[in-house]
Amino acid sequence: MADGAVLSEDQKIFSMQELKGRGFSQYKVSKLVSEGKLIKLNKSYFENTGYHGEESDFYYAEAYAPKGVICLLSAAVYYHLTTFIPDAVDVAIPRKAKVSTMPDWPQMNVHHYTDDRHKLGATTVCEGKNEFRIYDMEKTVVDIVFYREKVGIEETKEILVNYLQRKDRDLKRLLKYAELMKCDKVMRQYLEVLV
Repeated sequence: MADGAVLSEDQKIFSMQELKGRGFSQYKVSKLVSEGKLIKLNKSYFENTGYHGEESDFYYAEAYAPKGVICLLSAAVYYHLTTFIPDAVDVAIPRKAKVSTMPDWPQMNVHHYTDDRHKLGATTVCEGKNEFRIYDMEKTVVDIVFYREKVGIEETKEILVNYLQRKDRDLKRLLKYAELMKCDKVMRQYLEVLV
């Protein structure tokens, strides 16, 4: 490339803002799209076709669901709390947030959370130059219990049993989150049965 701006092979998704910050003009980005080096996902995000690295559907969450946080069963799979394989990526967005377009692949289930629920326990995972937001393990378990009717009672039980067997669990944090999310009574009932 002429002016030294090069697409790194270790990043899957780029925002237009990021590309501009790295010295790519609007013209150059359009040229990369026409050359097939970038695929336009929507107005603001592009997929790097020259990416070499670990693949994860989670990398697409931010592109399609701004402020999106990986949640529920997708997060439970990430933490190895369930053997259930969801057919779509669960992504939480703030209640007032809008999602313009959804991809055919990866499929995404968008869940609208209140601001308090959306912010609590959100953390960023960096995998090389790729990153995504996901709820920590305790917040994931609390959300699963809170939405147990949607998730499924069997899946909820499996996730709780697996969580309780973990050495890195934090029951104090779990109960604090459950209290903040107003499902501490249900959580305590589950824990009494399972512990």
